[in-house]
Amino acid sequence: MTRTPDQGASGDGTADPARPQTSVDGRTPAQDPSRDPAADPDREQSRSAGSSLRFGYGTNGLADLRLGDALALLADLGYDGVGLTLDHMHLDPLAPDLAARTRRVAHRLDALGLGVTVETGARYVLDPRRKHGPSLLDADPDDRARRAGLLVQAVRVAADLGAHAVHCFSGVVPDGTDEDTAWKRLAETLTPVLDAATAAGIPLAVEPEPGHLLATLADFHHLRRTLGDPEPLGLTLDIGHCQCLEPLPPADCVRDAAPWLRHVQIEDMRRGVHEHLPFGDGEIDFPPVLAALAATGYQGLTVVELPRHSHAGPHFAARSLPFLRRAAASAAPHGDPSATPEGSRTP
Repeated sequence: MTRTPDQGASGDGTADPARPQTSVDGRTPAQDPSRDPAADPDREQSRSAGSSLRFGYGTNGLADLRLGDALALLADLGYDGVGLTLDHMHLDPLAPDLAARTRRVAHRLDALGLGVTVETGARYVLDPRRKHGPSLLDADPDDRARRAGLLVQAVRVAADLGAHAVHCFSGVVPDGTDEDTAWKRLAETLTPVLDAATAAGIPLAVEPEPGHLLATLADFHHLRRTLGDPEPLGLTLDIGHCQCLEPLPPADCVRDAAPWLRHVQIEDMRRGVHEHLPFGDGEIDFPPVLAALAATGYQGLTVVELPRHSHAGPHFAARSLPFLRRAAASAAPHGDPSATPEGSRTP
């Protein structure tokens, strides 16, 4: 379907005729040379190095911006796409007229040339008192059904946006629940979501999250086998989480995860500490990671995930993309992830 720019409420990402869409320096997109890949030496450098990676930024790190302003900012900075977290301030999945609002956002994404992944990690979108509650693991079946219903809604939104995946996670094991029961609940509650994903042709990309039931790549494979390896079930790989708690280095995690990889999140992190950090503030050596990712042939977005830096979101969005492009460009020729150029971690 060919989409055309629409006009409406700017909070949902559409153009407001009273507020001309401008770049971060006040120019319209047509006047802004940063929108032209030929005018961007960092992008050309990464492309000449053979990188096929497409970088995005998560709206959970731009929570203080209207969605329309966030999308315009990312396009002006040269990002390829956006990780769109469905939340009360960004395409609220529980507010009226979701289908119409989604169409307007789809038109805006097309007009800006941005790809999209739908993310579902909003902290309080379902319950104003419980972070990420209710979860897929709750004891109350009605609560579990509410979370599953949100994910089914996210699949519909993703299909209407032309997104390449829907992200989700398991949740924390509730007090008083044994792990066997938690795994059973997870598999049962995800089943209707996977049915919706199959019907829509949208992969469901489950993220291993530190502290959750499904915390590691090994846990993802346990779920996959439990469900009978359903075709729409894929993986969200968070590079920082690999550094945090996986036994293998992040580049090895990328290679091992390649057959199931449907979405990638990226940030810096330290071993044993689940804290999303700006690039250069942690321990990850990124050129080998990006070389390994490019070598897999992964075609989705690699989305910067800095939700706790939203207070300075535009600043970190502006810093992150040049860092990633330099890291991609400095990766060893032919995607050899074993070589690490000197100074490659300098932001």
